[in-house]
Amino acid sequence: MLDPDIAGMLQMLESLGAPAISDGTPEQARAGFRTLTVDMRPAEALAQVGSVEDSQVPDGPPIRVYRPEGDGPVPTIAFLHGGGFVIGDLDTHDDHARLLCRDVNAVVVSVDYRLAPEHPFPAPLDDCLAAVRWVLSHTGELGGDAARVAVGGDSAGGNLSAAVSLALRDEKPGLAAQLLLYPAVDFASDGNYPSRVENATGMFLTSDDMAWFGAQYLGDGADGADPRASVVNAPDLSGLPPAIVAVAGNDPLRDEGLAYAEALEKAGVPTQVLRFDTMIHGFFGLGHVSAGAREANAKICADLKTLL
Repeated sequence: MLDPDIAGMLQMLESLGAPAISDGTPEQARAGFRTLTVDMRPAEALAQVGSVEDSQVPDGPPIRVYRPEGDGPVPTIAFLHGGGFVIGDLDTHDDHARLLCRDVNAVVVSVDYRLAPEHPFPAPLDDCLAAVRWVLSHTGELGGDAARVAVGGDSAGGNLSAAVSLALRDEKPGLAAQLLLYPAVDFASDGNYPSRVENATGMFLTSDDMAWFGAQYLGDGADGADPRASVVNAPDLSGLPPAIVAVAGNDPLRDEGLAYAEALEKAGVPTQVLRFDTMIHGFFGLGHVSAGAREANAKICADLKTLL
């Protein structure tokens, strides 16, 4: 079943005749995504927060720091945006960061990591690691509580958040939680995810788009089975921070997200699975379109707030 508001949005997009992401260049995909997000997102839909400040991680990527109203210390979230490692930036995901800041009552540090294909794997991951390490060592300056630092992201950002959690597992100070919103976790699958077939077309993210994003990210020399990319292949998931894994019923990535959540649980990682069967990929950015998405987003934020 598909949320009726989202069904209407998909019909509208189809009527516009926009080309598929996989049919164009990275530059065209970036421009199209900004049109769908920055240009078509009403300003009144943005959550109001205490302050917003652009900054830079020394020898690392640009960041944008969102602080909630009121006094701290509060939890801190290092936010890694989605977009298939190719599209997306601080502006396209401004709404995501603001929503987390307001509804989790947390400092949010949104990371503008380098994008493929100009900077293929592992460059985006390297940027995210540098940024999250910086956040962990500067929590007090940011207004946060060093014991309550999470990493989170949507889609490609969910992949990067999972990979960062793995890479930082044994470092101190460490992460208190990971938020994985409809994450991509497997670039080396032999196709044994039914959702990739069920939702291959017509649900915003297509199977062709996924293949295109993967090719851009991995480039010519990377191994798709590398657990830094395909985190589901990590040989040991024990000792990772508690996870919230949110998936959408009408998303080609649904089943690999569920598979990763199951693997985390089997490794003893406290894991909460949130399944929203009427949603599509990207619903965390569709609260201005769909009442169902707003309800799903509120649930995610409330549960993360409880976890932190």
